[in-house]
Amino acid sequence: MRIGILGASGRVGTRLVELVLANPGLQLAAAFVSPGSRLCGTAVAGGSIEYRPAESAMNSHCDVVIDFSTPAASLAFQEQVGEKPIPMVIGTTGFSIEESERLTGYAAHRPMLISANFARGFEAFRLGAVDFMRRMAAAEPSVAEIYHARKKSEPSGTSRLLAGELHATRSEVMGFAAPEPPISVHREGDTVGVNEVRFDLGSANVTFTYRVHTLAAYAEGALAAAEWLISEPRANGRYTLADSLAR
Repeated sequence: MRIGILGASGRVGTRLVELVLANPGLQLAAAFVSPGSRLCGTAVAGGSIEYRPAESAMNSHCDVVIDFSTPAASLAFQEQVGEKPIPMVIGTTGFSIEESERLTGYAAHRPMLISANFARGFEAFRLGAVDFMRRMAAAEPSVAEIYHARKKSEPSGTSRLLAGELHATRSEVMGFAAPEPPISVHREGDTVGVNEVRFDLGSANVTFTYRVHTLAAYAEGALAAAEWLISEPRANGRYTLADSLAR
């Protein structure tokens, strides 16, 4: 599998590069960075591939591109790719509603698997919390997160995803618009990621906790998603992580 990585010098992108280079069954086809990156023009791990900015005339022979960049860089890349049917795995977060709709438009030209959190096991954690909400709609849900001190203080895409799905599920079961779950944001040292969903039952409490120990968890999950996306021909359109885990 020939892989291009957008955001190759970022925290997750760096781990992706390392994992691809260490796996004899994978090939690094392109390592895309911002035009102002100090890595532009330098070799990746001393090999034949150089870090370079994306451009409209790119010809990287990628089977799939994995994107962990920024919303602006991600959308600019989609514009540059144009109508080329290159499958995409997008782990970039922070898209506005309008930007997400633009992604959907680009997905008319290629299969795109998009998720706010690719860490291994996260999808099962999410489904477990949503299922509990469906069964216990009287419980009061809340969401909490802990990430490293350098991360923005606003709620992550993961927390917004969890809160949104809990709200939608509870509202559906109750038959009216339920209150939106509050999100608690904490930043501590070098914490990779801790996500919690708490349910207050009055006389009891239930807490679902998902803890990521290393950034490799996100990279490993994205690679697994990429393998699924190109394991067989996929129709153009948006896919979710749940699609890749369906039996």
